[in-house]
Amino acid sequence: MNNFSFKNLKPDQHKMAIIPPFAWLVLFLLVPFLIVLKISFAESTFGIPPYSNLLEFKEGVISLALHLEGYILIFTDGLFFHAYLNSLKMAAITTIVCILLGYPMAYYIARASEKTRNILLLLVILPFWTSLLLRVYAWVGILRNEGLLNNALMWLGIIDTPIELYRTDIAVYIGMVYTYLPFFILPLYTNLLKLDQRLLDAASDLGAKPFSTFWHITLPLSMPGVISGAMLVFIPTVGEYVIPELLGGTDVYMIGRVMWDQYFTDSNWPVAAAVAVCMILLLLVPLVIYQRSQAQLMKEDK
Repeated sequence: MNNFSFKNLKPDQHKMAIIPPFAWLVLFLLVPFLIVLKISFAESTFGIPPYSNLLEFKEGVISLALHLEGYILIFTDGLFFHAYLNSLKMAAITTIVCILLGYPMAYYIARASEKTRNILLLLVILPFWTSLLLRVYAWVGILRNEGLLNNALMWLGIIDTPIELYRTDIAVYIGMVYTYLPFFILPLYTNLLKLDQRLLDAASDLGAKPFSTFWHITLPLSMPGVISGAMLVFIPTVGEYVIPELLGGTDVYMIGRVMWDQYFTDSNWPVAAAVAVCMILLLLVPLVIYQRSQAQLMKEDK
């Protein structure tokens, strides 16, 4: 049985083959975004749904009313700017920590024997078998003043009083790094696994030291995997809600909590939708970087 490949398809068959993914993107990405975009230009009202229609038909005239109150509020209220800035800061620090921790792990997994590699990969994906909510609640039990970590440190005599971790930024960083680290390791591991071993052997034969080989060959060739993993960590952490809500304090105000408050506490759907639209536009920058890295990977595979 021949393996399926897009290269073997005729031009018409190729067009037919790409219709399902495009239809998927239109149905589950473009259409929801347009709905959110429409709500962002509506006016907040009492009722179900709690926003006005953009189009109004009155006395034979169709009028379009675009309300910009939500966007004006975002650009004039410092609370929203602080939330965006705090979200970007926490997402950036989480991504950097994931890179520093995840690169050695992915490198070791890629260089391990096949049997060891399978076990290590299983350990990386094992947390996904449990609900995210349960895993975050587990960290609550570990990081609380009377939790597992402080009790262990006091039992070992390292500290005399509990360390304040729970409801702090550090607790949020721990939770986000723990949750999103596999998203960095897996694409980087795939990239490292495909490195041409002949290049490393040639460098060794020419007398290059292991660090020099890594610095001049392995690291540059693995950058597409680093970029892909970093984007897979950075993009979801910007809008993260569950982890800051359960592990962070009241001052950890991220954009996910802002949207939740606007949607469910204030019932101000237009402002919440405007916040979501601005966040999506903000994330277009790393998305473009991610797309370019994927295009580079596909080009190298040819």
